[in-house]
Amino acid sequence: MHTLNLLMLAGGLLVFTSLLAGVLSARLGLPFLLVFLIAGMLTGVDGPLGVSFDSVPLAAAVGNVALALILLEGGASTRMETFRRGARPGVLLASVGVLLTAGLVAIVAMRVLGLDWRYGLLLGAIVGSTDAAAVFSTLRQAGVRLHDKVTATLEIESGLNDPMAVFLTLALTAAIQAHAGFQEVALLFAAQAGFGTVIGLAGAAAVAWLLRKLTLTVEQGGIASLIIVSGGFAVFAASGLLEGSGFLAIYLYGLRLRERAEQVVHAASSALDGFAWAAQATLFLLLGLVVIPHELLGSLGATIAIAATLMFIARPVAVWLCLAPLGFASRQIGFIAWVGLRGAVPIVIALVPLMRGVPGSPHFFNVTFAVVLASLLLQGTTLGWAAKALRVEEPPPKAPPDQRPVHGRLVLDAELPLADVFEFFQLPLPEQAEAVSLREWMVDSLSRDLREGDGIDWHGARFEVGTLRDGQIVRIRLQLASRAKVASG
Repeated sequence: MHTLNLLMLAGGLLVFTSLLAGVLSARLGLPFLLVFLIAGMLTGVDGPLGVSFDSVPLAAAVGNVALALILLEGGASTRMETFRRGARPGVLLASVGVLLTAGLVAIVAMRVLGLDWRYGLLLGAIVGSTDAAAVFSTLRQAGVRLHDKVTATLEIESGLNDPMAVFLTLALTAAIQAHAGFQEVALLFAAQAGFGTVIGLAGAAAVAWLLRKLTLTVEQGGIASLIIVSGGFAVFAASGLLEGSGFLAIYLYGLRLRERAEQVVHAASSALDGFAWAAQATLFLLLGLVVIPHELLGSLGATIAIAATLMFIARPVAVWLCLAPLGFASRQIGFIAWVGLRGAVPIVIALVPLMRGVPGSPHFFNVTFAVVLASLLLQGTTLGWAAKALRVEEPPPKAPPDQRPVHGRLVLDAELPLADVFEFFQLPLPEQAEAVSLREWMVDSLSRDLREGDGIDWHGARFEVGTLRDGQIVRIRLQLASRAKVASG
């Protein structure tokens, strides 16, 4: 127990300190997840703590589980309308775009590292995918609001290019080790895409049916999230056992599940988001521990050349070739090209050839890690500036001056803070209001045994007791009129 307590203390302090540092760094415009990566490096063998961690299989196992969870949350948070809107450009970028990026990076890698074309393509495939978690956490952190068309494209691309990058890495690893030909690679692609798609959609249908039968409430969102996550892991594992793409399967599982059981998935969204953040933090810390920083300096010049090619040539060319024929504006193409942020995904993929003993794979891992660091530092810190410079940032919608931000009939949680609700709906606060929540205000104002339907009229708004449970208000119905109706009344 003494050893366990020491490990828990060290781990807890490490994560706690990283979170605080991440919050502070966000104010400086640094990507939140970059802090976890640096924290892992400082904890590792070259850092002040000098912790030696060289278990590549453990890092790969944790990385796969974490990426599965991140992709599940990404799929479950994507509406089907968004998917349909961004499907065509997103799929193009996730397939043709990844191939073009890998090919262009391979040309430079062959030149600066003296690699055979197969090894050059392998390195290009490893760094070819963008990271959905890194992209959208950085955009939210920068407070950037994008046009729906751009947002949908980035969401779909980031969700689907991971399976493509994994497939290319596996195929090229097989070609190097077993001299696999075109037929073997084509069969691998068919298995990866086919089994991944079928198992993901079938798993979503089965879990959605189960969730509808269970009729879980909003209060049971935690249980619903555990059902969704455990079902997702089963889908991921089943696809992998059949040589399918587990990443594709779990992304489609989350996406389809959101469509077929939207209310339950929405109720579980907060817990799923928490799981995804925990997975990201753990993954970045662990990957920071795995790398040996002084080894990154061994081929600094080649690494800079590859990173520059990826950010300034390969990604822009691939995006332009894929999106220009679809009618995207030049400024949108420019922004999407710059948002090709690399995160944990390439580093995890780089562990595959490392575990399989591909010649030169330790060097590939170090180059990949350095490229990700460069992407987070350069692209991650300039996303907000790029959105403003390229004029792709959308202004927040403004309500007409004669209307509240929302009007109509709504149902509110009785535990919501009174001040926040009144501020949002632009209602004056009661004088000498001591109540903290909506429930307390309703109870104080009605001052009698409560029944469903009892209500309070307040400056054009009517608050009614919606649901009682054991004599306590759980839900409150709110009816709001526009300001024009209030004034005429």
